[in-house]
Amino acid sequence: MDIGSSSIKIAEVDVSRSGITLNSFSLIPTPANSVGTGDLTDIGSVKMAIQALLSEMKTKRRNVCTGMWGTAVIVKKITIPQMDKKVVKNQLRFEAEQYIPFDINNVSLAYHILPVSQSPDTMEVILVAAQNELVSQYTQVIQASGLKPAIIDVSGFALANVFEVNYGKFRNEIIGVLNFGANITNFVVVQAGEVVFCRDIPVGGSNYSNEISKVLGISLQEAEGLKINSSSKKDTPAEIHSVMAATNDQVSEEIRNSLEFLSASTNGIVPNRCFYTGGSAQNFGMIDALGRATGIPFEEMNPFHKIKVNSNKISPSYIQQIMPFSSIALGSGFESWVTHDSR
Repeated sequence: MDIGSSSIKIAEVDVSRSGITLNSFSLIPTPANSVGTGDLTDIGSVKMAIQALLSEMKTKRRNVCTGMWGTAVIVKKITIPQMDKKVVKNQLRFEAEQYIPFDINNVSLAYHILPVSQSPDTMEVILVAAQNELVSQYTQVIQASGLKPAIIDVSGFALANVFEVNYGKFRNEIIGVLNFGANITNFVVVQAGEVVFCRDIPVGGSNYSNEISKVLGISLQEAEGLKINSSSKKDTPAEIHSVMAATNDQVSEEIRNSLEFLSASTNGIVPNRCFYTGGSAQNFGMIDALGRATGIPFEEMNPFHKIKVNSNKISPSYIQQIMPFSSIALGSGFESWVTHDSR
């Protein structure tokens, strides 16, 4: 399940030795003002939306996996002294205090030890910290919907999961994967099958709608319609194209800033190429603008490249419709590679 600020998506999958098969997929608009920057501000409304989706899907399954995102989740690559892996869990809580901008007593921690370190005296660890309040919100809304929270993960990791399932591990390349949502862009960088960087960038489709609304003095709903028409290459006022181009530059600048932060925090890592997905990736001219601004080739990710589809239940045309919106929900269904220490 993917609880986004614009829509909530649920994917029902079967996992077997022969691979992964999608049996059902549904989405519904997120109730207004119910999801903030990753936090659930109206659990009752979100619960009702989830129950409506479950009723539509007619599923009897109750275990659910979902991903958290936003400002209450921190993912950071850190370096700690070399030690026995058995004691990392206990030591990490003390090490984490200097990296986490929250009260360490109010967070749930998870970690993953990277297989390679730059020094024999140190080890590199991906540290994940989520405020307990956020974890509680997700747990509450899942349970209130009549479901069981099997895994509560990070949306960026779900994105990395679905990429690896479909495209494998690139041993000799550094790959960036971006999911452009309504308010947030999930950005992960994968090196030799390991996530070495994970960040939620505060840009998305709403940037375009807000700018159109402000420049033309119209409602957000009207602006959204004009944005969609522009991206669909329908006739729109010339002024819209100017706003879209200016916003493309703003979004490109945010992505470029994140790439510079990546390089500064990982000893110069730069992706060889980037894959993209998400509903907001369809905005007119955005991907071309990103390519020009970053000098990195961008390629659309197909979340069904290797994930099979139950053709008796889902039509090819429906798959084309949901393709940009399905990656996080699909990737949340795979077991996380991080070790949890929720206290």
